[in-house]
Amino acid sequence: MSTGPGARRFDERRLLVALFGAGTAAFAQLYSPQSVLPDAARELATSASATSLLVSAATLGLAVGVLPWAWVSDRIGRVRAMTVAMLGATAVGLAVPFAPSFELLVAGRAVEGLFVAGVPAVAMAYLTEMLIDAGATAMVPRAAGTYVAGTSMGGLLGRLVSGGVAELFGWRAGVGAVAAACLVATAVFVWLAPRDRGPRPGATGHPDTSGAAPGRAGRLRALLSPRLLVLDAQGLLLMGGFVAIYNYLGFRLTDAPFGLSSGVVSLVFLAYLAGTWSSARTGRLVVRHGRRRVLIVSAGVMALGVVATLSAWLPLVLAGLVVLTAGFFGAHAVASGWTPVAAPQARTQAAAVYNLAYYAGSSLFGWLGGVAFALAGWPGTVAMVLALVAVAAGLAAAVLRDQRA
Repeated sequence: MSTGPGARRFDERRLLVALFGAGTAAFAQLYSPQSVLPDAARELATSASATSLLVSAATLGLAVGVLPWAWVSDRIGRVRAMTVAMLGATAVGLAVPFAPSFELLVAGRAVEGLFVAGVPAVAMAYLTEMLIDAGATAMVPRAAGTYVAGTSMGGLLGRLVSGGVAELFGWRAGVGAVAAACLVATAVFVWLAPRDRGPRPGATGHPDTSGAAPGRAGRLRALLSPRLLVLDAQGLLLMGGFVAIYNYLGFRLTDAPFGLSSGVVSLVFLAYLAGTWSSARTGRLVVRHGRRRVLIVSAGVMALGVVATLSAWLPLVLAGLVVLTAGFFGAHAVASGWTPVAAPQARTQAAAVYNLAYYAGSSLFGWLGGVAFALAGWPGTVAMVLALVAVAAGLAAAVLRDQRA
């Protein structure tokens, strides 16, 4: 491989496009049922909180799977692990819509989440290692934002495709169509992804010449440092609130006073474009203003958007959705990109733990938002989410400090 400047720039572009495809393939499948939850609830005769398990089961599977996938990637290589994960997720995603019962649907979605976990568990570590090896460390924040933009685009496409197809052929066909489309995004990743260094037998505690125990102890100290724990809390709390809003907003918009159809409600997810824009731009803002400030301001922007969804005027609700989506993805791009940088001796493990917290929050608070919705309507869900955002921003302000790492 050529090591000239032109070759390095070319490889970086291939890396970013490949990871954009990986993010699209993974997250389109993960959230494809979200825009058709009201339709699924009617067909399956289940409550809003129970039907949301079609999303929460997948995110719980993802949370459980991130640490094992980090271990696997150290042994077979980052690119190979991500490829196996995406192909497995797509195969399960094609089968899930044919499940004859609600229980099998939920179980299938959990298995799908276990496969999807291979992408977020590995992507940030892979990206960081490739850029550092290429001598392009300064590109890490911008590249992390580009990857997160791919995840937001995947989430948007999954919701739009499933909602649009469901309008014509039913919600099961909508979910299946998304899995089929993800084969294309997976092919983009396989074709373009630069090869990594392959297996890393000393990366997770295998004996080496320097001694395994000190290495394990150092990694554990890094993972339990206050800075890493607070970054993990950002994922847990902010993602939990974000998913709660999107899980139950469809139920609100299909009821009075709005009365929208499921196909129209799926268009609401165009607000994800705001997340694509903000996450891609976040890297530039971090370089100018620092990670901590951008993270806290992004959380504040998210809170403003959440408050706006309380309105009974549809344009203001939609504007609030755009604002909260931009704020959330800005905060997530900072926190997820900061995590492997803050733990250079345990990049894969740190990224995996962040993702475990991130999707545990999605599963837990994505479901609890429905409990709040049942008890106090939409204001109850909004109050829960605002509390989560306030705690996340408070922790970031109290503990995090920018460091050149």
